Amino acid sequence: MLTTSSHHPGPAPADGLPEMPAPRVTEFQAHSIGGGLALLLGLLGVVLSAGLIVLGATAVPVGLKIVLVVVGVLLFFGSLLAMSGLNMVSPGEARVVQLFGRYRGTIRTDGLRWVNPLTTRNKISTRVRNHETAVLKVNDAYGNPIELAAVVVWRVEDTAQALFEVDDFLEFVSTQAEAAVRHIAIEYPYDAHEEEGLSLRGNAEEITQKLDIELRARVEAAGVHIIESRFTHLAYAPEIASAMLQRQQAGAVVAARKLIVEGAVGMVEQALGRIAEQGIVELDEERKAAMVSNLLVVLCGDRATQPVINTGSLYQ
Repeated sequence: MLTTSSHHPGPAPADGLPEMPAPRVTEFQAHSIGGGLALLLGLLGVVLSAGLIVLGATAVPVGLKIVLVVVGVLLFFGSLLAMSGLNMVSPGEARVVQLFGRYRGTIRTDGLRWVNPLTTRNKISTRVRNHETAVLKVNDAYGNPIELAAVVVWRVEDTAQALFEVDDFLEFVSTQAEAAVRHIAIEYPYDAHEEEGLSLRGNAEEITQKLDIELRARVEAAGVHIIESRFTHLAYAPEIASAMLQRQQAGAVVAARKLIVEGAVGMVEQALGRIAEQGIVELDEERKAAMVSNLLVVLCGDRATQPVINTGSLYQ
């Protein structure tokens, strides 16, 4: 049945989510009957009206002739009016029924259905749809200009809300999808400098979940169900892409060097420990320092080293 709640706000939204008004009308099933019987009765009425008109035209009494012709004409137009209540509903479609402006329900049963011919029936597709946003240029949480786009998979779940709660639910979904993408972009950086922080590039799954939650909150008032949302394009804006690429490369080089140094120190420590444990040679502190220096140069250098063979004693 028709429900109104224009004076009662909806539940309080979660942190950061938009507050949408509570729906004033929700979907319910419209009263309809199978269209096969209605079509048969309508055709019989047309045939019977034609017979009455012919019979009236051949009747001798004038009064009877007028009565038969009038009844036949009325029956003919009445049958046509009754058959105008027939609706062909395809799978994945629905008909929103209105009688003099009032919502009278939704027909979701596919096939030939009949409703009150005085009603108006608006067709709404309930199939799954895709909406891909344009490539949006926004500033991330660090103020860096970035480009991003997303695809949203959705469908109409409540036909009454989709038709009566918003002016154009297709445009509404498009606008709210872009608004959600922009809001998510300015909340998080493209790359997080701190390891514990979320970033658009480094935490794609978490950011996608947040985008999905925000989209659901934004389009719920229009009776739309979000099936999936995902970023399809994410990059720095062209004016800073080169500088940011150099920064990423520098960060990668530093991280790689850090791992190399950590591994080299461990290898040097292991080498000195094995030498001392097996008593291969006695090294004083100065010779240990020289050995450590040489090993670190060999292990950490980015070029091949040239060995120098000592043909004298250990201390020459």
